[in-house]
Amino acid sequence: MTLQDLLGFTGQINVMDIGASCINETPAYRKLLDQNLGHLNAFEGDERQIEKIRAAFGDKATVFTDFLSDGSEQTLYLAAEASGMTSLLKPDPTALKFFNGFENFGKIHNTMTIRTRRLDDVAGLPAIDMLKMDIQGSELSVLQNGTRTLKDCVALQLEVSFICLYENQPSFGEVDLWMRQHGFAPHCFLDVKRWSIAPTKRDGDFRKPFNQLLEADIVYVRNPLELAAYSDDQLRKLALIAHYCFASFDLCVHALMELIARGLLPADTPQKYFELQNRKVAPPPAMTATLQSWSMPLKPIR
Repeated sequence: MTLQDLLGFTGQINVMDIGASCINETPAYRKLLDQNLGHLNAFEGDERQIEKIRAAFGDKATVFTDFLSDGSEQTLYLAAEASGMTSLLKPDPTALKFFNGFENFGKIHNTMTIRTRRLDDVAGLPAIDMLKMDIQGSELSVLQNGTRTLKDCVALQLEVSFICLYENQPSFGEVDLWMRQHGFAPHCFLDVKRWSIAPTKRDGDFRKPFNQLLEADIVYVRNPLELAAYSDDQLRKLALIAHYCFASFDLCVHALMELIARGLLPADTPQKYFELQNRKVAPPPAMTATLQSWSMPLKPIR
C-alpha cells in the first residue's frame, strides 16, 4: 500500500527543472521519478551538462537545451563547469570579493551572445505541476515569462539570494513579493547557505561559515489557505509532492482533508496514511510520536 494507492492516483506529475545541471545534488523530485509518478522536463543551456543529465535520468527525462529568460538576445557569462556560476547575468566583483573564495568561483572564462526563449514560447510542454529552478539570478525573468506554462503548478522550489552575486540580480525580497502577488505562499527552506566573509576564515577553512546569509532553496506552494481554488487533480498531486519531495506530512494531510470534504476519499484516509507511515523503516522517535499522537479518526472539514 502506498500513498498513491490511498489517493487512487494513476496519472503523471509533470516536473520541470530549469538549470538542471547535475552538480553534487540529488533533487527533491527524484523520489517522484523513482516511484514512476512523474516525468522530468529538464532545461539546461550549458552544453557541458547535457550528457550528465541524460545519464542521471535516462528515459524519465526530456532534455531541452534552451536558455530561458525573456526571449531577448543576451550575453552568457561562462564560469568553470563545476562552479555552478555560469549565468546570463554579469558577476558583481564587489559581492564576489565580500565572500571568501568567490572571486575564484565567479571567474569568467568566456562570454558568448545567445538568444534566450520565453518559457511560454516553448512548444509541446505539458502544464507543469512542480518546478525547480536554479539559474543564477534569472529565476524571476523566467517566472514572469512563463505564467501560462506554470498556471497549474502547485509547488515551486527556487534558489533565492540574500546577497546578490550578480549585477541587476533580483533579491529574495523581490522574488518573494512576485510569488505572493501570484498566489503562492512560502512553505519551507530546503537549504539555507551561509558563507564566511573575507578575509576571516573558520578553522582555516573558508567553506565553514559564521552567520552571513548567502542564498537558499525555498519552496512555495499554491496558497494552502485557499484549497477551494485547487482542482481535484491538483490536490492529489500536492499530497504526493508534499509527501515524497519534502516529507511535509502535515501538508499532505491538509490536502487529504479537502479531498475528504469533497467526498472523494473515505473519512479514515488520514488514519490509514499515518499507519502507512508508521509501518515504514523506523523514522526518528519524535516523528513516530507525532504521527501516532495524531493518528485518530478525523472528521472532514466542511
